[in-house]
Amino acid sequence: MSCRSIIAVTCACLLIGAWSIESLASHPRLLLTSDEVELIRTKLEHSPSFEQAIQRTKLNVDAYFKKPPDVPWPVDSGGGYSHEQHKQNGIKIREAGVLYQLTGESQYAEHAKSLLLAYAAIYPELDEHPQKKEQTPGRLFWQSLNESVWLVYAIQGYDAIYDFLSETERNQIETDLLRFMADFLSEGSPQTFDRMHNHGTWAVAAVGMTGYVLGDNDYVEKALYGLKRDGSAGFLRQLNSLISPDGYYTEGPYYQRYALMPVVVFARSIQANNPELEIFRFRDGLIVKAIYACLDLAYAGLFFPINDAIKEKGTSTVELRYGVAIAYALTSDARLLSVASSQGLVELTGDGFRTALDIDRGKALPFDKRSVLFRDGSDGSQGALAVLRNGTGPKHQALVLKATAQGMGHGHFDKLTWLFYDNGSEIVTDYGAARFLNIEPKNGGRYLPENTTWAKQSIAHNTLVVDETSHFEGNLEKAETVHPQMLYFHSGKNVHVVAAKIDQAYEDIAFNRTILLLDGVFTPGVLIVDILNVSSPTTHQYDLPLHFKGHIIDANPTLDGEMRELIPLGSTNGYQHLWLRARANTSQNGIFSLTWLADDRFYTYSSLADSPMDVLVTELGANDPHLNLRREQAVVLRAKGASNHTFVSTLEVHGEYNATEEFTLASEGSIVSITHHELFGQDLIAFELKDGTRRSLALSNNPDKDCKHLIVTDDQKFDWNGYYGLFDEKGRIQE
Repeated sequence: MSCRSIIAVTCACLLIGAWSIESLASHPRLLLTSDEVELIRTKLEHSPSFEQAIQRTKLNVDAYFKKPPDVPWPVDSGGGYSHEQHKQNGIKIREAGVLYQLTGESQYAEHAKSLLLAYAAIYPELDEHPQKKEQTPGRLFWQSLNESVWLVYAIQGYDAIYDFLSETERNQIETDLLRFMADFLSEGSPQTFDRMHNHGTWAVAAVGMTGYVLGDNDYVEKALYGLKRDGSAGFLRQLNSLISPDGYYTEGPYYQRYALMPVVVFARSIQANNPELEIFRFRDGLIVKAIYACLDLAYAGLFFPINDAIKEKGTSTVELRYGVAIAYALTSDARLLSVASSQGLVELTGDGFRTALDIDRGKALPFDKRSVLFRDGSDGSQGALAVLRNGTGPKHQALVLKATAQGMGHGHFDKLTWLFYDNGSEIVTDYGAARFLNIEPKNGGRYLPENTTWAKQSIAHNTLVVDETSHFEGNLEKAETVHPQMLYFHSGKNVHVVAAKIDQAYEDIAFNRTILLLDGVFTPGVLIVDILNVSSPTTHQYDLPLHFKGHIIDANPTLDGEMRELIPLGSTNGYQHLWLRARANTSQNGIFSLTWLADDRFYTYSSLADSPMDVLVTELGANDPHLNLRREQAVVLRAKGASNHTFVSTLEVHGEYNATEEFTLASEGSIVSITHHELFGQDLIAFELKDGTRRSLALSNNPDKDCKHLIVTDDQKFDWNGYYGLFDEKGRIQE
């Protein structure tokens, strides 16, 4: 914890001690306050989109409450009937309560009350859930995490109808439900409540928001500072521990989206009730940075699927609808309005109204993505996630290098892996998580066994695999102790480059990786250059997989396809799930190239073989008796019996295929040969193109951007300053 953060926590502790029930605003007092209700009612006619959101919510709530409250006894795991019913009930309590505030129609308060009283009638009788998960079990749900989520929604609904209820009804709901649940989630689940994890963040938000609504200082202090109330746990400690100074959440974009919801709704509740804490200024505005980071960690509206990620999740999810509206209310950044508009829905909060109002007034500006380096770790020292972007608009190119810390239990063993996006699609891919979320027949909606045997293993990613063994031998405790080191990051007009290294993913083996995204510099279009250096005092088998989306068009040398039987590529560490579909062998000083078609563009992957190299084309699906895995493909470059080795590869974006007009342009790549020289930690890579021209790239692993470098060959001298140099036959290329 930094000195600045310690000061922030200490000051907050002093300030919260002065808080009292008498100082609270009237109800509602969380994400929708009484002042905001008055504002919305007064100016609603000026925002047709917010009016539409109210009407849409009314239709849903009216339909939902046509039948009496359905509060089943908990029996099902995630995705089962009782699980889904309780989840929807919690949401509908909030929606009905908010509708009561915005419309004044008492029927909506009655709806929310009926559900709250029904839960108060059964909650004290519940024991541990019969399908309890391996983590802390809940009572309504199989894990206490879902209980926290339910309470975050339900407490907002109770807050909204507080003044509608009789004292007897309030006492029953508070005693038999809200306090019972808040006690269970805090003192009754200390291993979750005081944990630095998204489960803990949801728990403290639920209990803290309940404290504000009930006027209970004890709940609020626990939520902010942990069960000991000394700052060793709680919300402020979580903000210090889980989010880097750049707003990056350690579990990756998918879980950043999930953890963002309790962060922003609790922070907004803190601001409404304890404005003196200045929560949105905490750690230089960390919460707002985290909201922006979520937006920058996506392409075409979907999050980069690193670690345990469901690939269909993106920036239109409910968590970002809350987050974007809150960020806009705080910053007045008109670019956020275009994001909110693309989300298609608006949340019924004060911030949601302000956002919708300004969208309707035509104030939105485009939200163009940017290249950015997101440092990882509480102080930003545990590696980083690099996002290089080229061009603008929905079909720009984006290259992601993952050089982050492990990401706790949801992390994968894939140091220095990369992904590439183009033309609105993922081209160089990552599997994400092996899970069918909330689909009960698929392992109860839990992570599938293949999440461990495949998705987390190194061969499932675009990174170095040594001796068919995953990084850190697939051991989480080992992986949590170390992280990569960033060497440099640069993004210019036509040249984007990032480099990182790690020396503890394998014993006595170090490797570094430098990736460049070039636009019109060596080839007419976009070219990616990937250099991976690995060194060891002993010999090993080095595999470098590339997982890609598209249909294979051509290969050189020609692939020898398996015609009679398919066999798995290996027996463990993810290899057991790969069918060997085809192979090729390259001779020394040769080049392998593979061209595929994705949508209407061609992509050619070429790799230098400065020693004999096997090329293996694989398809996912072996040893998958329940057909849990998607059928995806990869090419694996294999170097055997090597100690020090350099993989030099390129990916060209070229041509066009138009099925409608029946024409094809530039379906072949332009690189015909690659050579590589290494001298004192510097790399010189030369490329020969089909038209006979030659281009050269010089690289240094020195992180000093001003350092001077020199490589001399038999026929040319290459000198440059900084990370890289670009050369044609006549000398240095001007960027």
